[in-house]
Amino acid sequence: MQQEHLFKVLVIGDLGVGKTSIIKRYVHQIFSQHYRATIGVDFALKVLQWDNETVIRLQLWDIAGQERYGNMTRVYYREALGALVVFDVTRASTFDAVLKWKDDLDTKVTLTHGRPVPAVLLANKSDQVFTPLPKMDAFCRDNGFVGWFPTSAKENTNIEVAARCLVENILTNEETAAPKDDPDLLILPGHNNTTKERARCLSCAKT
Repeated sequence: MQQEHLFKVLVIGDLGVGKTSIIKRYVHQIFSQHYRATIGVDFALKVLQWDNETVIRLQLWDIAGQERYGNMTRVYYREALGALVVFDVTRASTFDAVLKWKDDLDTKVTLTHGRPVPAVLLANKSDQVFTPLPKMDAFCRDNGFVGWFPTSAKENTNIEVAARCLVENILTNEETAAPKDDPDLLILPGHNNTTKERARCLSCAKT
């Protein structure tokens, strides 16, 4: 009998960084240069056959960049189990805003054991010339991200790998939160990434 999980995942970041494009590429395998700006919040569902016994449904919440970590985000963030935080590598200001989005996330949603939800940082539009970035592995460790990936919705670069990294961390947290004496507890084996795929998934690389 297959086990099914439903995980709410937030996709957040400043206006125009490519959040909608990433979701459309990941869920529907399509790309367009002409998406309209998201107003409020939009939704998409991605179904993953994680292994022979496990199906994972990712409910992706596309949070509008113009919300700017405002009061409504508390409603949108409720019951989220993970987040993709996106910035545009061609616009330094969107990277400067990353920590504001992360702080907003951490103050408005936590896991049952009190820890912040896992967040993966996406350096989007990596197919274009971009501003030099700081040492990203150290930046992520210092600021509580579980990993980072240079992504391109246009060229379909690293989006599935980044999502897999996030799901692995969500599964780990779900296992940790489950009662140890529960006879129905399912220990999930997860997904065995290749070394190359795991390189920028900081917590995955420790396993």
